[in-house]
Amino acid sequence: MSMMDWNEYRKQLAGAVGTIAQLNPDMVAGYRAMSGAGKQVGGLGDKMRELIALSAAISLRCDGCIAVHTAAALKAGATEAEIAETLGVAISINAGAAMVYSARAMDAVAEYQAHKAGKAK
Repeated sequence: MSMMDWNEYRKQLAGAVGTIAQLNPDMVAGYRAMSGAGKQVGGLGDKMRELIALSAAISLRCDGCIAVHTAAALKAGATEAEIAETLGVAISINAGAAMVYSARAMDAVAEYQAHKAGKAK
């Protein structure tokens, strides 16, 4: 059983973006130009670009991005195993980011304690 109907969600999202395009065509045209600019370089190939985009989508917690880039990765030839490996990268990056920001929080604790004790850095 699927958590949601991703095909239907992607269709609904396309409709909503179409409405935005009608109301703000320059912004949507700019987004599309930016999205397509990386393809012009051509070094990664469609499958690799979509797997990277999927990893970013996971990190950004963007359901719309997950819907679009999962479908595009599969269309570009990505396998289920390659997608699972990509998700592992996203999970490890997010854990790493949590570790880095945890270190920042501990730095803040030390600074606050030093300030409270009259020994500001």
